[in-house]
Amino acid sequence: MPQVRIALANLRFPAERDESVALAMGAIADAAREKASVICFPECFVPGYRAPHTAVAPPDAAFLDRAWDAIARAAGTAGVAVVLGTERVDGERLLISALVINADGTRAGFQDKVQLDPTEDGLYVPAASPARHVFHCGPLTFGVAICHEGWRYPETVRAAARQGAHLVFHPHYHWAGPGDHRPSTFGEQANTFHEKAALCRAAENTCYFASVNYASDGSPTTSAVVSPDGTLLTSQPYGKDGVLVADIDLDAATGLLARRYRE
Repeated sequence: MPQVRIALANLRFPAERDESVALAMGAIADAAREKASVICFPECFVPGYRAPHTAVAPPDAAFLDRAWDAIARAAGTAGVAVVLGTERVDGERLLISALVINADGTRAGFQDKVQLDPTEDGLYVPAASPARHVFHCGPLTFGVAICHEGWRYPETVRAAARQGAHLVFHPHYHWAGPGDHRPSTFGEQANTFHEKAALCRAAENTCYFASVNYASDGSPTTSAVVSPDGTLLTSQPYGKDGVLVADIDLDAATGLLARRYRE
């Protein structure tokens, strides 16, 4: 199988919801210039993640539809598939989700977040269906595990790998808290468990794991791509705004250990 170039949008937190769309469209154009086939954005990048320290406009289904259409047009123009971290209004329910857009600008579908972090209770609701989906971009098959899911629930990544995913994208938002360790090197011993978990998710499933965070000062995690043997392929300098690209070898992503798992 050929190599596939992927991109991770390690971008600053948008100042307001319209800026989230503009930043996403700009990153898609950057990914096209880098000849990437697909780009993934952080958790709820459109309109922005509803953290205690962020000011995000109230949920608005009409805005989201317009935003998704604009980003889909940008994807189609650029010829780049998109994994867009977003929220989704489902009746009275507000979901954390990822909208997957094909390189021709059509929508491939959503992967909703099933496993919420306890801090998200009262802001979002978990998906009604636990289904884990896989998506396709040329020869690449991939899944999506959102933030807390990928770090603490290995089965969310394994489910995609068992369905043939070479790669699992991991959109998240991890910001610095008071007294947090400020890392400069991926997986530092003094840092939290999160980046070590990224290494495990790849190695235990023999697949690539691509984690993408916002660019923020002092964040305990950065955007990174982990190879199927559990070693770091590449990572973004902490806090640096920009698009990270990586070439992945689909032959290396055999899914062997995921398939050998017995329920």
